[in-house]
Amino acid sequence: MQVFDDVSQIPADFGPSAVTIGKFDGVHAGHRAVLDALEAVATRQGLVSSVVTFDRNPLSLLNPAACPESLTSGEKKLELLAAAGVGATLVVAFDRAFSELAPEAFVSRILVDGLHARVVFVGADFRFGARGRGNVDLLTELGRAGGFEVRQIPELTAGEGHARRASSTWIRELLEAGDVVDATIPLGRRHTIRSTVVHGEQRGRELGYPTANLNPDIEGFIPRDGVYAAWATVRAGRFGAAVSIGNNPTFEGVPQKQVEAHLLDAALDLYGGPIELEFVDYVRPMNRFESAEALAKQMRADEDRIREILGVPRP
Repeated sequence: MQVFDDVSQIPADFGPSAVTIGKFDGVHAGHRAVLDALEAVATRQGLVSSVVTFDRNPLSLLNPAACPESLTSGEKKLELLAAAGVGATLVVAFDRAFSELAPEAFVSRILVDGLHARVVFVGADFRFGARGRGNVDLLTELGRAGGFEVRQIPELTAGEGHARRASSTWIRELLEAGDVVDATIPLGRRHTIRSTVVHGEQRGRELGYPTANLNPDIEGFIPRDGVYAAWATVRAGRFGAAVSIGNNPTFEGVPQKQVEAHLLDAALDLYGGPIELEFVDYVRPMNRFESAEALAKQMRADEDRIREILGVPRP
């Protein structure tokens, strides 16, 4: 996938293209339905499937108090877009100057002159340009003059019994509740976070459960505090893992939202290396135990349950 950080980077002979525009936070099931439709049209018409997205959530500039935490990092978003088969992505710097760009200038500069769009996919509530002045009707009108067709994206609903539009908001609600299983419905895959491994207090090692402590600068939305069954991917491969999120109330002075992973059947030097955690199921909340021994006993029970969930028998 080609990635452009500015419209000026797009080659003069690029395209023509089929384009969709959005934040694409999480690149969830709804997004991928759009990308599948985009790819189908691009293939039929000999176009480059292209995405216009942003380097941050526009609300972080326009209304910071209302800006939600991102489900994925910008880097992860690009990886997911590439995996979905997108041919090119333009990552627009959503700064003050861009936020004040007139709708007509957005269309001419990015869609017509930059991406040479022939088809543009947008949702029914799509807004663009300064103060959200542009809408689907205006985009359609500008498309006639600019040589592209506008197609509206149908909403994708998911869930049994209580179908709901697949959205980043729904996914956040589920993750905030620790429901990593149901989050796979709108997300279309298991939720992941990633970071690097740093030195911790070695308490897990003393209890017989050494853990990889994640650098607090974590990419991705951190689920509710608790213990989870997960898969951990590190340089040495993929391993079953018991993941703890929270401040571990059994001990004093543990930072809030600390994330630790005990890799099953692996004795590895992970310090300084990357780690990605793929959440499979919620096991229990974070509880305070009367002693380290009581905690160690619970951790053994947690390991048994996590091995059962992941299908990883004891060696």
